Parts: sequence; structure tokens; C-alpha cells
Amino acid sequence: MDKIERMSQTVKDFALGGGAIAVGIATTETLAGGPPSTDLSYVLPDARSAIVFALAFEQEVLESFLKKEDMGGLNVANRRINTMASGIALELSEYLTMKGLVSVPVTANAVYRKDVPGGAYSELPPLSHRYLAARSGVGHFGLSGNIITAAHGAAVILGSVVTRADLIPTEPLPAEDNYCDECHLCQSSCVSGLMSRTEKTEVSLGGIAFSYSRRLSYSRCDYVCGGFAGLHPSGKWSTWSPARFPIPEKDEAFLPVLLKAAEPYKKRVKQDFGANIYHPLTPGNRLEFTCGHCQFICHPDKTVRQERYKMITGSGVVIQDADGCSRAVKPEAAVAFLETLDAETRALYE
Repeated sequence: MDKIERMSQTVKDFALGGGAIAVGIATTETLAGGPPSTDLSYVLPDARSAIVFALAFEQEVLESFLKKEDMGGLNVANRRINTMASGIALELSEYLTMKGLVSVPVTANAVYRKDVPGGAYSELPPLSHRYLAARSGVGHFGLSGNIITAAHGAAVILGSVVTRADLIPTEPLPAEDNYCDECHLCQSSCVSGLMSRTEKTEVSLGGIAFSYSRRLSYSRCDYVCGGFAGLHPSGKWSTWSPARFPIPEKDEAFLPVLLKAAEPYKKRVKQDFGANIYHPLTPGNRLEFTCGHCQFICHPDKTVRQERYKMITGSGVVIQDADGCSRAVKPEAAVAFLETLDAETRALYE
């Protein structure tokens, strides 16, 4: 085994030993032809390779969240798994740099390019973990555009390290092993309508084609996953957000309603889960993770996916008590509850 082979194996062992469930290596060659978010040199000039890895959520915490029984468990898990992924990236980067191989860690989430139109609010990442993960065999693209894995579905968090080291790239997983059968439950569980049902995004990475459902304006996801609103247009179910502001149909209508909902969002009491999520673009900085349906519904077993869809849509709608605690009730009970509120308080929710 030569020096490059040894180091390639070492970085994989390093990530797996830190808790990753899968790890891959992409290079400038295997990412050639990709979109700007696959340009390793944006993160590190003269970069040659990137190590990308996935950490998994515990399945139990997902279902209590989807049933609207426990909001805090997933919020805590989300914060800690993201921190763990970023920590592995930092440790691996420092290890390589100490070995004389200049490297840079790429944080798991909530970091955006500022040198683009719209700045950080464009929400363009310095590097797409998803593209690296698909190209290097960490997982497949699901219809949702999330990375899906054979054992954990889409319930994973990704992290990366970019380096000037020459490493041996890993190959994509065989297309025939992708369990995504385009059941569309990811789309049906998305209150915001983020994913197109008729169009797909297609990218070529190192001569290999990948595709997934085209994503519409990310203001949709900001509005719903960010917790500004969450009531499905049917009125029969919601995310964990207690807000019932309208869900527009057109992309261009989302930013105005998001901005309008920002002040009520700041005024609503936030629950203290002990491992709270902080996001640089969130009004008031504190973020409550209220959705993620497209990610957490996706399980390798289609029967489980269907059961999770019933959990989401059959567990009612969320209201918030005066102490800030959220709970799910039947749709008609939510309407009756809101009618008991004074006008100023009710304006925080609809």
C-alpha cells in the first residue's frame, strides 16, 4: 500500500471512528462539470480532494416527533448531530494539516456564501455536502433531493473536509441499489410545496448523471421548516409550528409573507430544550426545528414511509400554550383554542 492509499484509508477510518455511518472521497476530477457548489477551490485554493461523511439520527426520536408527541427530542438530536458532524470535520482537518496536508473543515449546516446576490440570504452553501455524498458513494439522491442511505433512509447529517492532499476517490453506489421508488410521500408531507412534482434537477459530476425533484424557492422551506408557519392548506394537520399564517401558491409570494411573519415569530415564546438551535438568519437567532418531514419520512421500507405519513397527517394540528409549550390537538379544538385568545396574542399565530 503506497502513501496515498494509506492516507485515503486513514481519513475514512477517522470519520467512521468518530461516529460516521458512511464516508466517501471526491476529487476535483470526480466533481468536474458540477455546479458552483462542487468547486472545492472556493473553500480552499488548489484543493484536490474532499472527504464527506454521514451521521445518522436514532429512528425512535423521529417517530415521536412525527406523531407530534415530542418536539424536544428531535430538536436536541438535530443540534447534537450537527455539532458532532462539524466536530469530526474540524478534527479531521486539523489532523491532516498537522500531517502537512493543508485542509479546511466545512460545517454541517447554517453557513452560506456572502459574495453572491442576496448575500447569506441566498442560502447558497460554500460546498454542497449532498453532491459530494452522491458522487462518492455515501448515499443516493432520493426524489426529495436529500441523500438517502440503505440503513437509515434520509435521516442523516453530512459533513465534509476539503484538502490539498491527493486521495483516492470512492465510486458512487450502484443506481440499481437506490430504494427510492418515487412514492412522492416526501412531497405530500411538505406543507410548503418545496419540491416540483413535474420537473427534475439534473447534474453531471465527473461524467456521471444524477437527478432529483427540482426545488422551488427556498423561501418556502424557510417559512415552514423555520417555523414561521406550518398549517397545511387543508387545515387538518400541521408541522410543529403553532402559526397558521397562509401558505402561498407562487414562489414570489413567499418572501413577503415570511417577512410579515418574522415579528410574530420573534414574539412567540421559544421552548428551552437544553440543546437549542441557533441560526444566523433566524429572527431573534433561536430556531425551533418544526418540520423536516421530507427528510424524516423517508425510510428504506415503503410500509414505514406510509405509516409515517399517517403519523404526520393524522396527529392533528399544533397550538402553543402561554408557557410556550406546543401540543397537538384536533383541528376543531385548535380553532376553539384560538378563539379564546385576546386579539394581540392571537395575532402571533394567524
